[in-house]
Amino acid sequence: MRHSLQRLCLGLALPLGMLPLGSNAESYPTRSIRIINPYPTGLSPDIASRMLAEQLGKQLQQSFVVENRPGANGFIALNALKGAAPDGYTIGLVGDAHMVTNPKLIKETPYDPLGDFDAVSMFFKAPLFFYTSPQGGINTVNDLIKKAKADPKAVTYGTPYVGSPAHMAGALFAHASQTEMLSVHYKEAAQIYTAVANGDLTFSVATVGSGIPLVKAGKMQMIAAAAKERHPDYPDIPTVQEATGLQQTEVDTWVGIVAPKGTPAEVVNTLNREIAKALKNPELLARFKTLGLLPYTSSAQEMRGVIEEESSATESRLNLLKISLQ
Repeated sequence: MRHSLQRLCLGLALPLGMLPLGSNAESYPTRSIRIINPYPTGLSPDIASRMLAEQLGKQLQQSFVVENRPGANGFIALNALKGAAPDGYTIGLVGDAHMVTNPKLIKETPYDPLGDFDAVSMFFKAPLFFYTSPQGGINTVNDLIKKAKADPKAVTYGTPYVGSPAHMAGALFAHASQTEMLSVHYKEAAQIYTAVANGDLTFSVATVGSGIPLVKAGKMQMIAAAAKERHPDYPDIPTVQEATGLQQTEVDTWVGIVAPKGTPAEVVNTLNREIAKALKNPELLARFKTLGLLPYTSSAQEMRGVIEEESSATESRLNLLKISLQ
């Protein structure tokens, strides 16, 4: 009896910070959660993040607030996330460009993808397509190859920044087809698609959410998918490999959720479970479909593994394609 009382007293004397995490995790969340977003307002990842925030809010009975901090290759947003308390009340939206490409391309990247953040869950994949103007005489990717071989300086494509998924896709296509294609980098993504529609650029590589509005307006056309397989919502559009026979022309682009390093495992597990649940919601999936997004769930460990694997592959691709900021 005496020993039992001693153990009870010792337990009561423990500081609050040393109490078992389970007691806090079971009630998580007890207040609003902030989602730091490195993407500009209106782009597909931003729209999708607000869909997720709305659904998670319904499931967990707490508000999820999306906070846009675009600019500087995502450094502004990820620095803010890196410095946030690891308590589950600040999480962040990240893409493969932030977690895989930036650290390999930009020496001054101010964060370590796996050293400064805990993976929570994948969110979605955004398949890329090749787009051209219907009035430009380029109706297939084979037409692009023919034009590039006839005149090495004739084919141009637009990208939002060096090393972007669009840049990678265009460069891989040029390398695989043994042609020269000039990448032109724009400050605003919308300028790229306008340039294609006007004939100032030969083609662009973009997601459904970015390209389909101009396709519906008759100003651009979708000619091939830069993916391993056809998009389920656009089954008539062949992959680049199907259309040309060229290997290693696909670019896999994804968006996921991370938290500051040291976030309790119980909190990460709760978020992971609720994100997976949200991505089965029929209303959210219907809205995803309008953007051409494919839900992509994973465990935290699986997401970490993807980042590790793609980091090595991306470094090899950058070297192969001679993509640098020099």
